[in-house]
Amino acid sequence: MDPVRLLLELAPLAGEGVRGDFVAAHLPRARRDGLGNVWTGEGRVLLLAHLDTVLPPEPPRQAGERLYGPGVGDNSSGVVVLLSLPEIPGVVRGFTVGEEGLGNLRGARALVETLAPEMVVAVDGYLPGVVDRGLGSVRFRATFRGRGGHAWGDRGMPNPVFALAEGLSRLHALFKEVGSEASLNASGLYGGEAVNAIPQEASVLLEIRALEGEHLHRLYGEAQRVLWEVAGRHRVDLGLEVLGERPAGSTATPELLRAAEAALARIGEKPQFQPGSTDASAAIERGIPALALGVYRGGGAHTPEEWVLPQSLWEGREVLLAFLRALGLG
Repeated sequence: MDPVRLLLELAPLAGEGVRGDFVAAHLPRARRDGLGNVWTGEGRVLLLAHLDTVLPPEPPRQAGERLYGPGVGDNSSGVVVLLSLPEIPGVVRGFTVGEEGLGNLRGARALVETLAPEMVVAVDGYLPGVVDRGLGSVRFRATFRGRGGHAWGDRGMPNPVFALAEGLSRLHALFKEVGSEASLNASGLYGGEAVNAIPQEASVLLEIRALEGEHLHRLYGEAQRVLWEVAGRHRVDLGLEVLGERPAGSTATPELLRAAEAALARIGEKPQFQPGSTDASAAIERGIPALALGVYRGGGAHTPEEWVLPQSLWEGREVLLAFLRALGLG
């Protein structure tokens, strides 16, 4: 199958279910589960590409050699490269739900548990990137709550929005001191219904990432301490809800790393080894050898201006096939 043609057909489709339907229609002997995962084949090596995207897809547009559109790369391009492969003995091709956002790797975790592979490779990311190390993360919601009231008549009452603002400011300062070994992201802010009413509630989605598991859990503990201190200062209640966790660490074996190096040599590239957060983390947490292999060229991931070079998908397909041959498959 032509991966470029498949990309043009798949990229505008919205939703994991519709994308799963598309993949199943093009996949011989496709199997599905109750979550929406799609897979075919039997064997010890499980290849995974996630069906979901961060932003709602739009019809892609061409500008020069580039194809633009949210989700056109991550991971529509990974899906079509994997879908374009022929059936290979010993290889399972899996297409997962729940990799992005608050999906918490539910699709990859289910397939890894169900199929019990000996090796997992996430088909995800830019050429010549190879994710050989899982980037740990904790995703949680912080919610400040108060009594609310009239903006004038109840002036002076605790305001959860002010507590949220101070909490975010203090966390931002904390992570500026931490440096490049960890990161903090805040999004999904909510607070109040009217300009003349003191809100009863204010909340934010937070994500902490770190290269080392111990560092991650220490930073999460420090973030909790800061938020509780702020809640006390503002005389409001605080609720913390963990929404997802991903492990830090590596299970990439010398065999996998050599295969990646040999495969990228086929297109005149050397692997750029890097940490990352992919479906491969579902195998890393179980101690199964795993990595992620980039299969396209592009940029702007997780933005409306995401782009890919469509012809690079042929390079990615060649790399993925060479990678499997280096493992003694295909």
